[in-house]
Amino acid sequence: MISSNDFRTGVSIVIDGSVWRVVEFLHVKPGKGSAFVRTKLKSVTSGNTVERTFRAGETVPQATLEKSTMQHTYKDGDEFVFMDMETYEESRLSTKQIGDRVKYLNEGMEVNVIRWNEEVLEVELPNAVTLEVVETDPGVKGDTATGGTKPAKLESGATIMVPLFISQGERIRIDTRDDKYLGRETGN
Repeated sequence: MISSNDFRTGVSIVIDGSVWRVVEFLHVKPGKGSAFVRTKLKSVTSGNTVERTFRAGETVPQATLEKSTMQHTYKDGDEFVFMDMETYEESRLSTKQIGDRVKYLNEGMEVNVIRWNEEVLEVELPNAVTLEVVETDPGVKGDTATGGTKPAKLESGATIMVPLFISQGERIRIDTRDDKYLGRETGN
């Protein structure tokens, strides 16, 4: 159990049988009446956000999450096979369990798999990944970094917007949190 007075950004709690993460919190002590904690909570499974107010000192169950580092080894039909980096055991996760981040998943990539009560809640990818552009309009001489953007299909199947000077076969870095182009891969 955790007291509402101990809420911090990132704390996971259980409400109505599902896990919620505290995104924002504010302790309020009005001149009249008792103190309370106003929070913004995000569902770990669905991504929905709600605002909820708790009485100061109210206790709620804290979610005990297990985080394990796993490596994506291969895809088997509709399932993705991961190997635990500590025990070398294999686990299979469906596209639904991984969510929309599946579009950046590449073989050999290490991810954090977060579980609660043996149920996979989410798969955390690295904040930035490097992927090859497999299909895009050709770059034309004179296209600059401050110009427009064009769609580019990546080796993982994702399509993102890139600057006009990017051409097919280049390796680029992408922010997996907001699908943004970060730059060309530097070094080898």
